[in-house]
Amino acid sequence: MPTALTVRGLDEELVRRLKLRAARHGRSMEAECRDILRQALANEPQDFRALASSLRQSLADRAHRPAGDVMAATRAETWAALPEAIPAGGIPGPGDEP
Repeated sequence: MPTALTVRGLDEELVRRLKLRAARHGRSMEAECRDILRQALANEPQDFRALASSLRQSLADRAHRPAGDVMAATRAETWAALPEAIPAGGIPGPGDEP
């Protein structure tokens, strides 16, 4: 059973371009919208398992590191950079003169 879809808030330029595209293809704006949506969603995974499989395939050739290792490396880099960021006299407090 077909379902209706109303899209509000389209800017005039987008509607103008849609009308032109529909005219180029010799169909109504409604038919053009249906085709655009059909094409946009043609390669979308239908369920979680398909999406997970697709992601695994796309990441198969990448090197992976455990999150804990990444976090530890980030902490080490941050701590290594801190001495350069702290003034020689330490960090001034609220009542200290600059």
